Amino acid sequence: MSIAPVEGTQTAVCDVCGNTYDKSFTITRGGQAQTFDSFECAIHAMAPRCAHCQCTIIGHGVEADGVTYCCANCARESGESELVDRA
Repeated sequence: MSIAPVEGTQTAVCDVCGNTYDKSFTITRGGQAQTFDSFECAIHAMAPRCAHCQCTIIGHGVEADGVTYCCANCARESGESELVDRA
């Protein structure tokens, strides 16, 4: 994944909210580039969601068998017994 300011002095349109902003930036992940006017829009579009409660995972989260959860409690609620939030 790479993050870069939009080149030149032209304004760019956010792919999420449609706002035209002169300080927008582009994030490229897996060969696909998206333009955002704020980290809020980037998080909305790109951050994973907890498989149990559907909240946006902005931090590390936890993962079991390829499924991502926001915390060990959500993992336990989904039947995963081995994950913990603290060592």
